[in-house]
Amino acid sequence: MKKSDEYYIKAAIKEAKKAYKKGEVPVGCVIVIDDDIIASAHNLREARKNTIAHAEILAIDKACRKLGRSILDDATIYISLEPCLMCVGAIMQARMKRVVYGAAEPKFGALGSIIDVSETDGFNHKIEVARGVLADEASSLMKSFFRELRERKD
Repeated sequence: MKKSDEYYIKAAIKEAKKAYKKGEVPVGCVIVIDDDIIASAHNLREARKNTIAHAEILAIDKACRKLGRSILDDATIYISLEPCLMCVGAIMQARMKRVVYGAAEPKFGALGSIIDVSETDGFNHKIEVARGVLADEASSLMKSFFRELRERKD
């Protein structure tokens, strides 16, 4: 039986919680092909001191290496938070068929919040997007993280 979007977003949120415990912005994602998680990752920007160590980029890299190919046109990526422009670009370059995300990202989101790349004409690849899956749970995690960060700075 095919698993639901909620099932895989929960797996992405589980990855986000790993980031949270490491002091990273809590974003996680999983990549699914044929109802199997083939790659998972969470943000590691601080640990790696690397701007591009976003969950999506790391998971795409893992999936490509595991499968031995750069095109993931049979994959769906599930992300706890709306992806940024860099990550949407990587998703499109990988030719993923579908993106499912939890919480909107009002400061960097590139699939509806700031811009919606999926609705931009001219690209040779279109992605299907499902927004707001378990958004409250994903949003709550982000809010807790930044509240704790502010409290530590005070």
